[in-house]
Amino acid sequence: MAIPLTQVDAFTDVAYGGNPAAVCALPAPRPDGWMQRVAQEMNLSETAFFYPEAEGYRLRWFTPTVEVDLCGHATLATCHVLWSEGHLPGDRPATFYTRSGVLTARRLGDWIELNFPANPSQPIAEPPGLAAALGAKPLAVVENSLGYLVELDSAATVRDLQPDFAVLGQFPVHGLIVTSVGEAPYDFVSRFFAPNLGIDEDPVTGAAHCCLSPYWREKLGQTTFLAHQSSTRGGVVKVRDEGDRIHLSGQAVTVLRGELLH
Repeated sequence: MAIPLTQVDAFTDVAYGGNPAAVCALPAPRPDGWMQRVAQEMNLSETAFFYPEAEGYRLRWFTPTVEVDLCGHATLATCHVLWSEGHLPGDRPATFYTRSGVLTARRLGDWIELNFPANPSQPIAEPPGLAAALGAKPLAVVENSLGYLVELDSAATVRDLQPDFAVLGQFPVHGLIVTSVGEAPYDFVSRFFAPNLGIDEDPVTGAAHCCLSPYWREKLGQTTFLAHQSSTRGGVVKVRDEGDRIHLSGQAVTVLRGELLH
């Protein structure tokens, strides 16, 4: 039986911007190995698989090499598919059962708001060799379950960074977020590198903003942010911080529809 597959650009309102994710609508669970092979075939930073479960949907995310615990842009893409392809009425919230617990989402006009768990960080000593691998001197380094979060001196430094991915992949973390105070209209900017997950640079990373929001809440003393992930494709994330929960809002555009035949 053919399985619908949709490719969606998330955290953007323009096709071929933001972060692309493939979304597979399954009628029932499929083997883990099959999902991993599909994700490898799609060769995007994330491929999402969802199928009906209880009062919502089971949702899983795979990079080309591993399954991950949380992915913002592929969740946003899945929500877009649910509502735009008629799987779920537009006025009904989406509920997902995931490796990160129960996640919910709702439509807010042209935007989709995700309700995710916060991922606060702890200060650490700057790891030896990190500055050289990044090509920039950190102002601060903290660590969370996603990896290192590194503050740099300016949005320009973040934007122009050209790290050594081979060296970054030697650090014992899943990924590395670099960030700085933003330039108007953005409160902060960031980029996310994850060579250990098979992704040198992820264009727009919802999960990273669950780390960035607690960090900048403490530094800037505010709970709402307009953020920009300054990758080549770029993307905009609205952030609302409620302590243990982070609300991430973005837009999405369908760019491809097809079917998996095997």
